[in-house]
This record gives sequence, C-alpha cells and structure tokens, in this order.
Amino acid sequence: MAWRTLAVNRVLRPDGLHAQTASWDGDALTVDGGVPAGELSTGDGYFVPGLPVEMHCHGMGAVDFSDFATLDLVELNSTSAAEGVLCVPTLYLRHDRLDEFVAFMRTFDELRRRGLLPYVPGVALEGPLLASHGGTPAATVWPPTKREWEILAGLGRLGLVYVVMSPDALTPGSDLHDRLDRDHPDMAWIVRMLVENGVRPALGHFTRSDPSGSAALVNDLVATAWETETDLVGARVVTDHLFNDMPLTIKHSFRTRRARAERDATIAAYDLSSWNLADLPEQVGPVPAAIMRLCYEGLVSSCINFDGEHVDLTIAKRAVEVIGGRNIMLMTDRCDSARLGGQQLARGTENSLWYQDGGIVAAGSQPLDQQIANARSVGVGEPLLWDLISFTAYDALGLDRDPWLGPSGSGCFVLPSDGGPRRTAVLSGPAEPAHAPR
Repeated sequence: MAWRTLAVNRVLRPDGLHAQTASWDGDALTVDGGVPAGELSTGDGYFVPGLPVEMHCHGMGAVDFSDFATLDLVELNSTSAAEGVLCVPTLYLRHDRLDEFVAFMRTFDELRRRGLLPYVPGVALEGPLLASHGGTPAATVWPPTKREWEILAGLGRLGLVYVVMSPDALTPGSDLHDRLDRDHPDMAWIVRMLVENGVRPALGHFTRSDPSGSAALVNDLVATAWETETDLVGARVVTDHLFNDMPLTIKHSFRTRRARAERDATIAAYDLSSWNLADLPEQVGPVPAAIMRLCYEGLVSSCINFDGEHVDLTIAKRAVEVIGGRNIMLMTDRCDSARLGGQQLARGTENSLWYQDGGIVAAGSQPLDQQIANARSVGVGEPLLWDLISFTAYDALGLDRDPWLGPSGSGCFVLPSDGGPRRTAVLSGPAEPAHAPR
C-alpha cells in the first residue's frame, strides 16, 4: 500500500511533551531535536516513541496461549505488529506439561535471538502457586517442588518475565495448603530463586481469610525481592489485577443490570475523592492498600484492568490517581476465543466477560484499543494514559534495554479524529535520533 507522509510537531515522552517534528514517509522515521512544550491537548496530534504493551494477555484470535505446544510464535509476532502493540502472552501451566513448557521457552529464546519476535518481548505465567485460583483452571494450580522452582526460575534467561503467585499461598487459608509437602520451600526461598534468575514475582490470587496477614506477607515478599542480589532490570515485583481476587472492603465491579442499578449510589458512598495513602487500609482493604502504597513508593509495578467490568472505571481511575501513574499499567486479561487453558468458556448477556462453568469470571474479551477508549471516557488524560499503556511497562520490564525488541525507533502517531485521539501508524523504520522510553 502507498503510505502518505504523516507529520506532527510534538513528541510525548515519559519526561513530558516536547516541541519537535516527527514524520514518517513509509520508509523512515525522522525525529528532529526540540525543547519541552506545554500541556498536551487531546485535540492535537503527537508522536509517541514507543508502542502500547498488551500486558497479561491470554489469547489473540482463535489462539489460546496456554496451548503452547501449538502456539505459532512468529504468527503471534505478526498479529501483534498488525495491532501495533508489544504482547506479553500469559500462560497457564499444568504440572504434567512442565517439560513441554521448558522446550517452548527454548524455542522462544531461539526465535528472539534470531530477531523474529520483536513484538513479543517476553512470556508470563499465571500460577501455579495460587492461594485462590478464581477463574484459573484448577489443573494449573499446584505447588512446585524446590527442583521445579529451580527449573521455572532458570527460564528467566530464556524470556520468562514474571510468574503470578500468591504471597499467602502457604498459609492455612490457601487452597493449596493441604497439598504442601513438608519439604516445600518457604516463600522467601522461592522469591530469591526467581529474582536471582531474572523472573519477577507477580502478586495475585489472595485468600480472604486474613486480610491483614496477607498484607503483611505482601510487604515481606517485596522486601525479600529488593534485598536479593540480581541483574534484573526494571521492577523487582509486579502484580496482576489490582482489586480482583483479593479481600476488599468495597464493591469494585458492577457486572449485572441489577448491580448497575445501585452503582451510582454505591460509588458516591465511597467518596473516592477522599482516598489517600494513609487511609487506604480502611477505604479499600489492607491488601490493595499495601500494593498501592508500594507502587507509590516505587517498589512494585501493578496492573489494573480498564474494561469496566473487572473493575469499575471510576474506581480504576481513582486508584491510578492515588498511585500517581508511573508504577501502574493497564492490563487486558484478554482472550478472543471461547477456550482458555484447556477449558471451555461462555459469555453471558450482561457484560463482555468470559465465564467458567459455575459463573466464575475467567478472562476479559476487550482488546487494548477498546480499553484505551474506556480510560479516555472517564477523563484519563493523554500523558497519564501513555504511562498506563506504554511507558510504565517499558520501565517495569526493562524493554528500553531489550536487545531484541524492535525495530529500533518503533512508535506511533496519535492524531485526532471524530471519535477522539487514535493511533494511525506503527513505525518500523530507523529513527534519527532514536528515542526509546526510559
């Protein structure tokens, strides 16, 4: 196809908006030098020297990422490039498929080193050490032995970027407690093993039996991660869905017509404008409060969903405001097909979520661009939005130092349209000079 020349006179970077000229003629990207500019107006076009990151994504098209034996990584890279995103596929792992997963990660590493996966910067696991499996397939929740943890940790050098695990998975309230061998390693040993090998623990799937105790374990885990010697670049600890599958003192979602009828009164009673770091344990509960405080302090990078169904959009926006944006990133929990982790899913009539048998939410279905639109609809401005969808993830996962991430200088123009700002082009040419997010 013939590309028309696109040009804007401003560039949005993590340190602010710059008055610069960026243009793309279909063959090359040119970014001229400039100086910091004033406030960003959503009605004006601008260039972003980075791509949105599809965090915690379970499937694109008809592909269930957890069926990794048949997952075509090169095709996934092409799909991600076509959507203009970097995709971090998130997989479930059955105990009997550990050896297959090791082989899959070796293939992933080989393809990355050959430069064939520039839009797939890493792989993530949800589980297996989960205290409450929620919508996770039950067969993918199991307690690894020390040797199995060593195997999983060793996959960090092959591109495993994080593993979702429950800080309270070893406590009596955990679904796994009765399955633990007396020789099972303690949480500090597991965290050190992962972080030493470049794998981030990702907090999630808590019990509800002892919220204050679980919050204390969050703090212990994070402290252990930051005390561990490692070459890990970026965040030491991340989380999956903030507010989902954890003990709360609020109703965080309104997924049915009946619930939505009471939504406005419920939200008003929470007085969201009064939320602050000091009072969060009483306002939202000890566990989300601990995570949000650690994000604010720069010790954790957390994910939050903006589909409006995992978490109410107004609550999600307020959480981002309290944290400050730089250590929280949008995740989609996306699955495009009715199959996930080997289980069949179904969608109801009152929302867009996927459900397991028994009415348990298993995944979302809204792609990243829809969630971007959702965030804009509740007043998330463009600079903060790009922290959520790009800059924080680049920072947390060390993507700006990724030798296989490319092409160098990738980014996108964001130009106004009748429906609001939209991404118009993904760039694949060299940038002069190249400006990657920090």
